[in-house]
Amino acid sequence: MPSIPRFEPEFVSGLKDIFEQRIVFNRVLGLRIGEVSADHVSGSIEMREDLIGHYGHHRLHGGVISAGLDAMGGLAVMAAIGARHMDEPPLQRLHRFGKLGTIDLRIDYLRPAIGERFELRAQVLRLGSRVASTRMEFSGADGKLLATGAAAYIVS
Repeated sequence: MPSIPRFEPEFVSGLKDIFEQRIVFNRVLGLRIGEVSADHVSGSIEMREDLIGHYGHHRLHGGVISAGLDAMGGLAVMAAIGARHMDEPPLQRLHRFGKLGTIDLRIDYLRPAIGERFELRAQVLRLGSRVASTRMEFSGADGKLLATGAAAYIVS
């Protein structure tokens, strides 16, 4: 079994900057990266009043869940591409994401998202030369699975 490459701090901080600052919609959602590795990524969203989807139940809007899972799937693809090109300097690898885009997204809502904090995880199932497939999970702070996702991304 091949070893999983470890990313340089410069690469991880560059990904965080792209994901948390430059992608403005991720800022709107309040998405924060937790862990970035070649085989999976994690992040979180803190509940805020402007993310409520049902005022009577104080539950997170389904669009926040969908957009968050889509973003995390994209981040997992970024990490997988970065791992594929470890022979390049970190800054050069960070320029490989210009053509990344979602081409298919499926979300299954399992339970109402009620809570103060939500955890997101994603992994790449297959990274091809043109398309990547991912699987994502959206959980409450207690670890209970609230939604799952699967997506395909164009990578070239």
